Amino acid sequence: MTTRVRDVMSAHTTSVEPMTSLTRAARLVREQNVGDVLVAYDCDLFGVLTDRDIVLRGVAEGHDTEATNVGSICTRPPLVTLEPDDTADHAVELMREHAVRRLPVVEHGGCPVGVVSLGDLAVEEEPHSALADISRARPTH
Repeated sequence: MTTRVRDVMSAHTTSVEPMTSLTRAARLVREQNVGDVLVAYDCDLFGVLTDRDIVLRGVAEGHDTEATNVGSICTRPPLVTLEPDDTADHAVELMREHAVRRLPVVEHGGCPVGVVSLGDLAVEEEPHSALADISRARPTH
């Protein structure tokens, strides 16, 4: 049986509007214990902001995190996305091809409905791997 993205994705995503400050987005990443936030207007995916983007494109470049908005530093279209009915194998192929660890999941028309991560796929496809063990572990902070 083929595993579908809908079966492994995280449906509880954190999203912000493009005008949200980097400080607010960083706090959401911490509070929600996630590695990224979707940047969207309602049902229109504008971009993706990762914890790495916050550090490298925001803090390390000297931006004022209160005055800088996420829309100015997030990864913008063309974004690599998946649909809920895509296969987990296809997700792995896209991650490998584009060297990314997370992919937004969108329904027809581009409405974001989740995120699938490398860890989500490891738990499903290789449940006894070290990455799966780490991905299942509860945060200690």
